[in-house]
Amino acid sequence: MTAPTARKPLISLDMALAQLLGTVADHSPRREAVSTFEADGRVLAQDVVSALQVPPQDNSSMDGYALRVADCTPGTPLTVSQRIAAGASGTALQPGTVARIFTGAPIPPGADAVVMQEDCTESGAVGHPAIVVNTTPQVGQWIRRQGEDVAAGHAVLSAGQRLGPAALGMAASVGMAQLQVALRPRVALFSTGDELVMPGECEPAGMPPGAIYNSNRFFLASLLRRMGCAVTDLGIVPDRLDATVEALRSAAREHDVILTSGGVSVGEEDHIKPAVQALGTLDLWQIAIKPGKPFAHGRIGTAHFIGLPGNPVSSFMTFLLLVRPFLLRMQGAIDVAMTAQTLRADFAWPRADRRQEFLRARRNAAGGLDLFPNQSSGVLSSAVWGDGFVDNPAGQAIAKGDLVRFVAFSDLLS
Repeated sequence: MTAPTARKPLISLDMALAQLLGTVADHSPRREAVSTFEADGRVLAQDVVSALQVPPQDNSSMDGYALRVADCTPGTPLTVSQRIAAGASGTALQPGTVARIFTGAPIPPGADAVVMQEDCTESGAVGHPAIVVNTTPQVGQWIRRQGEDVAAGHAVLSAGQRLGPAALGMAASVGMAQLQVALRPRVALFSTGDELVMPGECEPAGMPPGAIYNSNRFFLASLLRRMGCAVTDLGIVPDRLDATVEALRSAAREHDVILTSGGVSVGEEDHIKPAVQALGTLDLWQIAIKPGKPFAHGRIGTAHFIGLPGNPVSSFMTFLLLVRPFLLRMQGAIDVAMTAQTLRADFAWPRADRRQEFLRARRNAAGGLDLFPNQSSGVLSSAVWGDGFVDNPAGQAIAKGDLVRFVAFSDLLS
């Protein structure tokens, strides 16, 4: 009698992530130049070094009057000798005079402060404008100094940084019309399972027995695009080994990553595992997390294969915990870690589990966290209702009022 095969021990999430990222640790991403307008969400492949100072010269941060502090004495009128708008330049300020100045306009030579127009009173005759300053100005007030934002020759953005709106504005402020960014990973996405039905193919009332709508395909495609990937949706592959092998072989030719959900078990209709093994290599990991224990990674030629669990919440969470940082690292991103905040649990979770748990929750008006009542891996509504999850260590029960680690979905999906 053959002894049963021993199960592989569960590995920690940190170990699984380190192994996965290790497969791309030396990866130098291919790059392309794109318009700065089109670079949102892309990973920068080359430092952006400023060739100029920002601002390029001292300028006013207020509408008002540029003057010499030494000229200001209570009740003494000062003649308005010139008017300087943004984009113009003034002449040297003569003693006893002020310059009418507007936000962003260069400070004229000789001036050492700006006084807001609200702190001045007009006092001159028609054709001979003058003002009286009603405050005691300080040297340097309301002046933005040359180079105080950016010094010439300094890197304002670093390679490996994922670009957002502020970064694009910074690039534009130093004259960058184009940016060198990592090429988008080409990802092939397909589903397996004869039970899967696409929305629109049949109405709910006409669903065949045992059929389910293919939800994973929709949120995985959306997640991939949010991670900057070029996605090829290969649809639903029939539950046959030959069809699965051909789908994988074809996808591996023109893609960097192949992503599937479900089908990596040992059932007679689970063809992903033998198909990947027939074409390349496959590692099946049992990860000590809940939800999302089963996870697969392998190679078919130069393409990575990643197999996610079939249950929708398990698939959703393993994508955020493992696939997201993997795809960002493929693009050369440096910072791929989750960021958590410490918040108060306004719920009790007395059932400590031996695995690290990710409990769908949302912030409430009192500054605490509420827990979705059903934490099953098949309840996708928990991820819709929640705005993040509690990262709960293995073996840890939660009492109401405890401080817990909370990770917002928005931080992972932006």
